[in-house]
Amino acid sequence: MNYPNVTLWSDACFFSPYVMSVFVALSEKGVPFSLQHIDLSSQENLAQPYSQISLTRRVPTLQVDDFLLSESSAIEEYLEERFPAPEFERLYPRDLKKRAKAREIQAWLRSDFLPIREERPTEVLFAGDTFGPLSEAAQHSAAKLIAAVERLLSAGQQNLFGEWSIADTDLAVMINRLVLHGDAVPESVADYAHFQWQRASVQLWLSESSRRPCE
Repeated sequence: MNYPNVTLWSDACFFSPYVMSVFVALSEKGVPFSLQHIDLSSQENLAQPYSQISLTRRVPTLQVDDFLLSESSAIEEYLEERFPAPEFERLYPRDLKKRAKAREIQAWLRSDFLPIREERPTEVLFAGDTFGPLSEAAQHSAAKLIAAVERLLSAGQQNLFGEWSIADTDLAVMINRLVLHGDAVPESVADYAHFQWQRASVQLWLSESSRRPCE
């Protein structure tokens, strides 16, 4: 098969959960791709060269031949259409309503839970950093997250929709901000996140991240 030239632009530290999501999506699709890195700490993303690559001047950005696209959810929907099943693995459920629910969860995770993201940043996930106890606001945010997960998952359920989707990876990222820090999380919720964390595509990302330590 003749694949297009595909490049994924990442933060230099590999700490972005949104880059991780696209990395996992590409890995699941089995599409060969290369990686380029942007140093966010020095605001390289705001400099003129990267502004010609990314409309939003953020990561991730995907380049497929001469087509450029930013924002992880848009990229993943593009990948699902550009590299469709059955020739390529699915990122979203087959069922229309389940696909819509997967996108609902992704959008919610990206637009809510700010206290968790602030107090349990991705350094917890990818560098093993620890922080102080959760504030009251973060505790409320965590309780809302856990209640939603318990509503979505029945006992022993390992994937949200009976089959893996990219929403499972995104949800596991948010849960593991708490689990990997040692915060109190129900065992069933922690087990779900642990199961998702063992997926080969996620382990590939964790291996890549571990090779790029940042101060």
